[in-house]
Amino acid sequence: MTAGRVLVLRALGLGDLLTAVPALRALRRGMPDARIALAAPAGLAALARATGAVDGVLPADGLDAPPPAAGPVDVAVNLHGSGPESHRLLAALSPDRLLAFACPGAPHSGGPAWDPGEHEVARWCRLVASCGFPADPGDLDLPVPAAAPPAPGAVVVHPGAASPARRWPAERFAAVAAALRSRGERVVVTGGPGETSLARRVADLAGLDAAADLSGRTSLPELAALVAAARLVVCGDTGVAHLATAFRTPSVLLFGPTPPGRWGPPARAEHRVLWAGRHGDPHGREPCPGLLEISADEAVEAAGAVLTAKNR
Repeated sequence: MTAGRVLVLRALGLGDLLTAVPALRALRRGMPDARIALAAPAGLAALARATGAVDGVLPADGLDAPPPAAGPVDVAVNLHGSGPESHRLLAALSPDRLLAFACPGAPHSGGPAWDPGEHEVARWCRLVASCGFPADPGDLDLPVPAAAPPAPGAVVVHPGAASPARRWPAERFAAVAAALRSRGERVVVTGGPGETSLARRVADLAGLDAAADLSGRTSLPELAALVAAARLVVCGDTGVAHLATAFRTPSVLLFGPTPPGRWGPPARAEHRVLWAGRHGDPHGREPCPGLLEISADEAVEAAGAVLTAKNR
């Protein structure tokens, strides 16, 4: 297909970007001479470029405003959602072709049907494949970042999550951190600028020194380098979990309320997923009851198994 300018909408978070990598690469293979711009949060620009699939990032966070397209768009690709809002934003750019799921409310009937139970990676691969761009759902790897990791070879404990429903208790993260420290592991705690109090509490409860608390002190490229160089990542269903997948870093991932069948890592030996089998509201204001069914002892056991396998 001939296309001069392609605009892809994925104005979401870190994990959303990383799960869309196979679909983005499929678009790049199918349109090697096109200029592909990704409408996404500005902070994700370095990782987006690292995929090798996009030429630039147009800052966009959510659907409050149209993607800032500079000039005419030949192909618009909706990797953001099922519509109708995201479809309408792209249609307003008057592209020659819109690649998106079918949505009567947009209206748009040219794409496949949306499947709400589909894994996020498979969903976008299916969309672009239906439009003539075969995609490999396993094409998730990113190159190791050039940035120096702030704590190479550490165990990374990341207690934060976008919503309370997906936050395992700080006391349990601390118990895991303390157990791994007692094994002789170097343990660090990470978190974004709004998660410093949570990370400090985990570090304090685990008996870690102040230098182990990296929350609010790492840029996204530095966080990516930290995860790429880590011995193990322990976290919930977050963007950091997807970084571990992208760099094939061993991980213990705590799922709930969203099942790993929707957002979990590929079936690889280095990733251990803990899930109680209970669904819930991923945007809830309290930790999911199913997430609370996962004990610290289970996570410590899983972490030990992953580290033992890594050392063989």
